Amino acid sequence: MNPAFFHDNTALLALLERWAEHGWLRALDVAFASFLARETPDAPPLLILAAALASHQLGRGHACLDLAHTLADPGFALSLPPEGADASAEPLPLPAAVLDGVSLAGWQQALRHPQLVGDGAGDTPLVGVGSRLYLRRYWQYEQSVRAAIDARLAAPPALPEAALRGALGVLFPPTAGAPSPDWQKLACALAARSAFAIVTGGPGTGKTTTVVRLLAVLQALAIAGTDARPLRIRLAAPTGKAAARLNESIAGAVARLDLAALPDGEAVRAAIPVEVTTLHRLLGSRPDTRHFRHHAGNPLPVDVLVVDEASMVDLEMMAAVLAALPPGARLVLLGDKDQLASVEAGAVLGELCRRAQQGHYSADTVAWLAQVTGEQAGAELTDTAGRPLDQAVAMLRHSYRFGGDSGIGQLAAAVNAGSVDGVRRALAHGHADLTRLVLADEGEAALRRLVIDGIPRQDGPLGYRHYLDVVRNQRPPAGTDQAGLDAWANRVLAAHGQFQLLCALRRGQWGVEGLNRRIAGWLREAGLIGAAEGWYAGRPVLVTRNDYGLGLMNGDIGITLALPGPDGDGPLRVAFPAGDGSGGIKWVQPSRLQAIETVYALTVHKSQGSEFTHTAMALPERLNPILTRELVYTGITRAKRWFSLVEAGSAAVLEQAVGRRVLRVSGLMETAEA
Repeated sequence: MNPAFFHDNTALLALLERWAEHGWLRALDVAFASFLARETPDAPPLLILAAALASHQLGRGHACLDLAHTLADPGFALSLPPEGADASAEPLPLPAAVLDGVSLAGWQQALRHPQLVGDGAGDTPLVGVGSRLYLRRYWQYEQSVRAAIDARLAAPPALPEAALRGALGVLFPPTAGAPSPDWQKLACALAARSAFAIVTGGPGTGKTTTVVRLLAVLQALAIAGTDARPLRIRLAAPTGKAAARLNESIAGAVARLDLAALPDGEAVRAAIPVEVTTLHRLLGSRPDTRHFRHHAGNPLPVDVLVVDEASMVDLEMMAAVLAALPPGARLVLLGDKDQLASVEAGAVLGELCRRAQQGHYSADTVAWLAQVTGEQAGAELTDTAGRPLDQAVAMLRHSYRFGGDSGIGQLAAAVNAGSVDGVRRALAHGHADLTRLVLADEGEAALRRLVIDGIPRQDGPLGYRHYLDVVRNQRPPAGTDQAGLDAWANRVLAAHGQFQLLCALRRGQWGVEGLNRRIAGWLREAGLIGAAEGWYAGRPVLVTRNDYGLGLMNGDIGITLALPGPDGDGPLRVAFPAGDGSGGIKWVQPSRLQAIETVYALTVHKSQGSEFTHTAMALPERLNPILTRELVYTGITRAKRWFSLVEAGSAAVLEQAVGRRVLRVSGLMETAEA
């Protein structure tokens, strides 16, 4: 450690405090380091620094601190710069200067303090594994997740192959023009074969369709089996919004299943659940604690658990889910491996799907798939050294939403591949479903036109005027019954889903805070809303914390409406979709909503689990650490029909973001490969 800055922990802690004042560290990280220094006065400064950085990494989504990576790129260890700030003018010493002259061996030597750092045994607050330093709790999560997955992979369920082949034949009949091989059928077979399975794929590849057919296969085999009883199946998602969306899509998929040729087909259909819950509600969250009602000592009464949008599930939650599953229960994870990872520490799905693109299926797996499905996985996906986890991961490879001529599909693929040339070609081609606004050339008035009116063309992308016109012009008369009010609210919510502006940041002119203020002002000036602050008809709000009393989940979006009164506007109520696929509405008094924010602009992170007919994404003027390939890809793929890219600065920001990947430090796959 560079002696020019400090010689002891007093000087180090003073520097950490200054880093926290500038937003480079969290106050929590400094408090943790101060506690360790106070309890163990002989701890070397390099150890205390590593502890502060390990704590800070958790807040940035990493399961641990990688010492080698930090020495190679010291700036990676801190939030430099914080959102909306510029670190270039700060006079504070940077990590590169602090760590100048420190070697990996020297840093590891400083961590050899038996009271603070152990190898896993004991109860030290820190655990060192190679060049990785963990807070003990997260080392334990990583170990338990990997052990639980390995245990399920080692104990595959018994399958009657003839019955499985017959059920797959009914649920995946030959279809003219269908892609070959049929990856939905292959994924269904792979998932049926294992007690732990992952089905990953991009938007429109049919993850929901595949899992519904998988559940039909499993129920058909169970009902025809020796016990002749249906399986207990639960469906869950990490957020209320994701749960509501799966609820609607899975109900339709179950209703559309053609089970006429399947023995006990209607009994199978009736045994497939359509109700989706959040993981917190499934496990039984306890207020003011990290613990759940269901755990290893009180497991869930379930035979199969399906978790959708699994890319949003963090390491701690995945450990809780696996702990709460009975030993014989199946776990199926659905999600897009290329989307943003969870906000909290860990990128579990991304780590587990690291090898999905190449398949790595063993010759035995390929032969078994051909036998039960009639489909060939492809020689390029075969690997004689394929690992057990590889045999349980299926990647859907054909998008039914974005065809070959889709600009959205081509742009998303180029971003995902990190191809700057591909991004340039997709944006320059003139695709009808892609629009690009460079505000440096067109001015801020172009953004105002976009968010209010969309893009004027026949049957073109809409803006926020559309839903606000429904709020104002389609309000029913006084005396309308509840069904009529619900129908109006559903029309408003459907109209609101036609357009959403996304952004990368929370703070600053191009974060949600700045954009929400500006957009509300523009709508007020246009006469579309009556006020730009407080509660008013038309205000869209986002729930930011689960509220089980109201039945609202983090991520739910509602619209404020003035109920019809005898003399005009009646009381304000916020209308939320019921989220159970019934088309019902939850009407909530504004005063009862404690954790909400206006949502004309929504962060890409918060948009996960949602889709919008027309999605616009605003990129800031300067590159920020949060701008990565995964964030851009996630924003683009929230669009169902049209996508508009808004660039506040030059094209260099987008191109640099495409070249940067999210790096989540963890040892999950290292554990797997050990």
